[in-house]
This record gives sequence, structure tokens and C-alpha cells, in this order.
Amino acid sequence: MTQNSSALEELYNRITGDEDARVCKDIPEEACEDQPRNFFAYLWANLLGKVADEIASAKLVIPWLFGVLGVPAAFTGFLVPIREGGVLLPQLAVAAAVRKLARRKGVWLLGAVLSALSLFGMAWAAVSYEGSTAGAVIISMLIIFSLSRGLCSVSAKDVLGKTVSKSRRGALMGWSASLSGLAILGVGVWMGMIDLKDAGLGVFAGLLIGGGILWIVAAFFFALIKEQPGATEGGGNAITVAFKQLKLLLDDKPFRRFVLARGALLSVALAPPFYVLVVQQESQAGLFGLGALIIANGLASSLSSPIWGYMGDRSSRAVMMMAAVGAGLLGILTYIAVLAEWEWITSEIGLAVIFLVLNIMHGGVRLGRKVYLVDMANGENRAAYVAVSNTVIGVLMLFGGLIGLVGDWLGAAATLLILGVLSLLAALYIATLPQVSEG
Repeated sequence: MTQNSSALEELYNRITGDEDARVCKDIPEEACEDQPRNFFAYLWANLLGKVADEIASAKLVIPWLFGVLGVPAAFTGFLVPIREGGVLLPQLAVAAAVRKLARRKGVWLLGAVLSALSLFGMAWAAVSYEGSTAGAVIISMLIIFSLSRGLCSVSAKDVLGKTVSKSRRGALMGWSASLSGLAILGVGVWMGMIDLKDAGLGVFAGLLIGGGILWIVAAFFFALIKEQPGATEGGGNAITVAFKQLKLLLDDKPFRRFVLARGALLSVALAPPFYVLVVQQESQAGLFGLGALIIANGLASSLSSPIWGYMGDRSSRAVMMMAAVGAGLLGILTYIAVLAEWEWITSEIGLAVIFLVLNIMHGGVRLGRKVYLVDMANGENRAAYVAVSNTVIGVLMLFGGLIGLVGDWLGAAATLLILGVLSLLAALYIATLPQVSEG
């Protein structure tokens, strides 16, 4: 046990650059001795959770599965809203209850186990049902999954803050993002290189079961974290704060206009599942197209942050505008390409490149609106701004799922055209917002 502990500390020192693994900042004194163990336990749990999320992605894998099962596009439209809004709203509601717990590791473990069970349920539905029945069951499981992820999200930062010192959290997240990115790219390459044409539903069931198993293993690692009791006071219910502060939408014009802009930018967030449907409809190589999209999605995550981060420091408004324009033009281009049968765009590789650019644009939207809100707010109103905007957008996101009805009526390509035009209109509106960045 001592030898293993010594090896763990040596590896920790190499990764973090610490000469002494017990140097602590902003964590309880009792947690200093356990920091190397906690660092790696959190790293593996976070890494495995990220990979599980991607191989059961609501904007990529599940839409493709819906296409295979013949699920109506009306269901597809609700995937991203439920995945994103379903995490956000419950998270705001339970934050105060979680804050009252001296130890919050158990909340994360509960969320991880429920996440695994919901993915197992999706796998069962994939091989048992088809059409609207399959869509309804999988959507039900996705609701449970989203609520479960909300539990993980609201507790993870608290546990991290009590077990890993401030100067080492960046290294932890950096390693987690890099390793999970490599793993996700590996999944995409595997799916792109192996002939899976006849495997069909078995592949999707396997991916979902694999995601569930990863969550179980992640829970095992997270359980190894030694968490010291923390403060239980403070941390009011964010939903209550939001409702009390809703008058900000009436009284604070700059904030109201930001919320309207953020709502308009949902046109970018809602688009990915319909690109997946277009790829599936135009693809001639079965699941090769999905493998290419997984690779594109992984690359986009790595490429988008450095590109937009530098620009965001100069003008977050410009970042939102450029990203919205880029996403809008992509939607219009994709519609024209499908209509005109431009094979150089509608091929698996062509559409994968479009999906790559789309996700880079989505990354710009996310970063731009976060930086804009922070730059616009001050210490006195920042918490209220965040609570109100997240609550409003969470509700709007759920209503945004109705775009799937358009997909059923006009088709996936026409839905992208509509979302593309809405993205361009969002960019025009954002251009009228005041500049809040210093650069």
C-alpha cells in the first residue's frame, strides 16, 4: 500500500510539477495528504464521464439511432432541449439542497448510477421497439439521464473545490479533456474503418451499454475520493433567486436585450441533430458517416476554444455575431447542396467537414455569450443575471424542441434552412447590442 501510494505521489508530481504533493491551497488541511489520490480519482471519473457522454450524445449518436429506428423527426427536435434544459433547470432547483450536505460525493455517485441505468434503458429500447414507441421510451430515458447529469454537475465542482487545490485544478481538467478527446476520436476512427453496415442496432445498443458501463466505472473511481466535511450554510435556491429577480427583464434593458439575443442563438444549438439526419439520409456508407461525425465533433471541441478565446477577450459581441453568421450560412449551404445534389458537399466527408465547422461555430456562441454576460455584469448583479438568464433559456430550450414538428413536415434539410435564417437574424440583432469588452 505504501509503495502504491509513493508511486501515485511521484506520478502526481510529474503531472503537476509539484516538488511536494502535499502543498495545498484553498482546501481543508485534512485533505492535503489525500490530494494525489483525489486528483487521479477525480481525473478518471471525469474522463470516463466525458467519454460516456459523447458515445451516447443527444446531438449525434441518438439522432442517428432515431433515423435507423424510423422515429419521427418531431422526437428528434426534443433531444438537445431535453439534454441541455433537462440538466440546467433541475440543477438550479436542487443546488440549495445539495449545499446543505456536509459531504456531496454521494450526490455525484447517485447521478452516475442513474445515468448508467438510463443508458441501459435506451439500449433495451433500441433493440425492442421502433418508430414512435422507440422514440417515446428513449426520450423518457433521456429525461432521467439529463436529471441525473444535473446531480453530477451541481455536486462535482463542490467536491473538486474541497479535494484538489486551486493551482492544480486546471491541470486536472486539461488532462481530462485531452485524454477524453483522444478516446472519442478513437471511437470515431473505429466506427469509420470497420464495416458496420450489417451490425445496425447492435452497434448502437453496444455504444449505449458501453456508456452505461463507463458511468459505473466512473462511479467506482469517484467513490475513492476522500472528501472532508464542508460548510452547509448559504447557497440559496437559484430558481427562487431567479423568480425574485425576473423584474430585471423589465427594468434592466441591456440585460433584457442580452437574454433575447441568447434566446435567438438557440437556433445554433438546435441544429446538430438535423445535420445528423441529413448525413444519414445522404450517406451511402452506413455507419461510416457517423464515425466521421464523431471525429469531426471531437476535433471541433479541441479547435474551437483557442480560436474563440483570444477573440472573445477583444470583443465577445463580435464572437457571437461571427459564430451565428457562420452557423446560418452553413444551414443555408446544406439545404442548397441537398436540393441541388452537390455530391462534393453531401458526401460523408463533405458533410463531416460541415459538421466540424458547425460545432466550431457552436463553440463560439457558447464562449461569446458567457464572456459577454461576465463583462456586462458586476459583483452585485452577476449571480442574479446568471440565475435569471439560465432559467429563461432553460424554458425556451424546451419549447425550442417543437422545431422537430417542422422537421416532420418539411424534412431535415428544410429545417436547417429555417434555423440558418434564424441564426442570421440573431447575428443582426446581436450587432445592435452595446459593446462591453475592454479590447
